[in-house]
Amino acid sequence: MTARADAQRNRAKLLAVAGAAFASTDGTAATLEGIAREAGVGIGTLYRHFPTREALVEAVYAAELDDVVSSATALLAELPPEAALRAWMDRYAAFHATKRGMGETLRAGWASGAIATPATRERITAAIAAILEKGAAAGTLRADIDPENVTVMLLGVFLSTAAIDTPEKIGPILDLVVDALRA
Repeated sequence: MTARADAQRNRAKLLAVAGAAFASTDGTAATLEGIAREAGVGIGTLYRHFPTREALVEAVYAAELDDVVSSATALLAELPPEAALRAWMDRYAAFHATKRGMGETLRAGWASGAIATPATRERITAAIAAILEKGAAAGTLRADIDPENVTVMLLGVFLSTAAIDTPEKIGPILDLVVDALRA
């Protein structure tokens, strides 16, 4: 059964507001009541879609992961591979920032089994592989790079720059990563 259009809109609004709230705080400061209010719905509507905080966090995480992974294909359709790679890295950095705000809830949910453990790293590495493959075919990105190594390198950048995680400060570091991957 397909959800009514207004229910789908409410769910989408709740996910967007929750994602922004988790990205801008440590995650614990984002209250469910505040998220519902900001989304323009009642708390009952939030609980109908997401019966627990963990369910909301899991849904935001899954939606963000889907967006970042699928953005690789969309960016490759619009941009040359090296530009698509750099734009994708910005999207991945935003995902990582959102994930950090949900970290405590995600870790606890994964440990307890309340939240399914996603294949995040594999999906991210597959997106990187697609971009590198297209760039290697175009002669603009190195063909001798293991996509898993790029994933590890990006995670290292994100973890080591957590305190300065602003586009203005992380951008030049990501530019260096792209430069290292150029043919």
